[in-house]
Amino acid sequence: MTTDQIITRFPPSPTGYLHIGGARTALFNWLFARQRGGKFILRIEDTDRERSSEQATRAIIESMEWLGLDWDEGPYFQSERYDIYNSYIERLIESGQAYHCHCTPEELDTRRAEAKAKGLKPKYDGLCRDLGLGPAPGSVVRLKTPQSGMTQFHDFVKGTITFKNEELDDLILKRSDGSPTYHMAVVADDISLGVNYIIRGDDHVNNTPRQILIYKALGEPIPHYAHVPMILGADKTRLSKRHGATSVLAYRDMGYLPHALLNSLARLGWSYGDQEKFTREELIEKFSLENVGKSAGVFNAEKLLDLNAWYIKESSNESLAGQLKPFLKGLGIEDLDERRLLGAVGTLKERSKTLIEMAESARFYFQKNLQYEENADKKFLTPDVMDLLEDIKGRLNGMAEFSKVELEEIFTLFLDEKKIKLGKIAQPLRVALTGRTVSPGIFEIMEVLGKEEVLDRLSRVIEYIRAK
Repeated sequence: MTTDQIITRFPPSPTGYLHIGGARTALFNWLFARQRGGKFILRIEDTDRERSSEQATRAIIESMEWLGLDWDEGPYFQSERYDIYNSYIERLIESGQAYHCHCTPEELDTRRAEAKAKGLKPKYDGLCRDLGLGPAPGSVVRLKTPQSGMTQFHDFVKGTITFKNEELDDLILKRSDGSPTYHMAVVADDISLGVNYIIRGDDHVNNTPRQILIYKALGEPIPHYAHVPMILGADKTRLSKRHGATSVLAYRDMGYLPHALLNSLARLGWSYGDQEKFTREELIEKFSLENVGKSAGVFNAEKLLDLNAWYIKESSNESLAGQLKPFLKGLGIEDLDERRLLGAVGTLKERSKTLIEMAESARFYFQKNLQYEENADKKFLTPDVMDLLEDIKGRLNGMAEFSKVELEEIFTLFLDEKKIKLGKIAQPLRVALTGRTVSPGIFEIMEVLGKEEVLDRLSRVIEYIRAK
């Protein structure tokens, strides 16, 4: 199949969650396709039936959806495409480019050991290559790999890469149990789906000459390749669990915004001048394979946290409110008053690095039976502030407009009359309304809580002090 349209794909194996490295690969494919008006395909490589799971498949799809990496076709499942693979294998056998091999695993082990003993490369020796054998129980199908010459390809990231064919053996295309091997399935899929740009991790570089030889044997056009560098942890070793969370859903559950992670992933191995922050539209407009570096990208968790805080601050209250709800639900807070939720978000987004942090900070806005922190209680909820709280409660009760501006005016008058500074009443009031000593501004809190709730909390704290 040939086409002028650019077609990329992302083919995860559902043997676990979608990790940072896979998500970065998916993003680069998605950006390249979107920028060029192409097509982005999702393919689930689930031929490893023992290790693949439906749960992992769901997690991969959920991760992609959360990141906003929408696909134009798929998800295709390799486990449902065996007929396609077999048809390509038959094509190769019929054209003399592949053959049936009857060598048993024990025979192969013996001959490899003999080759090693002679100082030769322990690859398949081609015993069945020209015997014209047919299928048999336990037999495999192998590719007739050229025994001399070079396989060369241009990589958009790494430049020209060359392999000697004599280093490659006659690759197995079909196993003895009738299942296709990874290389055969991948090539058959990419041909049948029209994939013409393959952007993947550089751990696949050694797979590329083997796959190119299958394309050549089938007489099909060879796709363009770009192998992007691996991702390292802060200690410059390959990113793994010991560097912290590596799965996309773990970052979602820790309260990161999808675009913060997306922006961070885009900058792992790719750059556009000195620009650090990109909108989704800017990423699509400015992404290029030419600007993907040859050296590994270093994943910096602290930098991601700072980026997340920045995106939280820049997000609309409406957007954050919707994303915050699951985290509040996790704290047992449901049936939210939308007006109060939006107001709460507005007071907290400047001071929150994650949605978990924001939800924890927002808890006091929605609690019916507020608990006072022990130290705050002892220090600020004392008998000498009771008259001040009673006085301010009476003034608040008489307010027609309960806005930040009017509240400031009421308090200015109150402080003048009482000949006291705001500090004398601010902390007791803060503890009365939030249960804690650290919170957004008093007037902001009161405006969000609303007149009725503020008066209720003041009545409660006055009774509490009186009963001490």
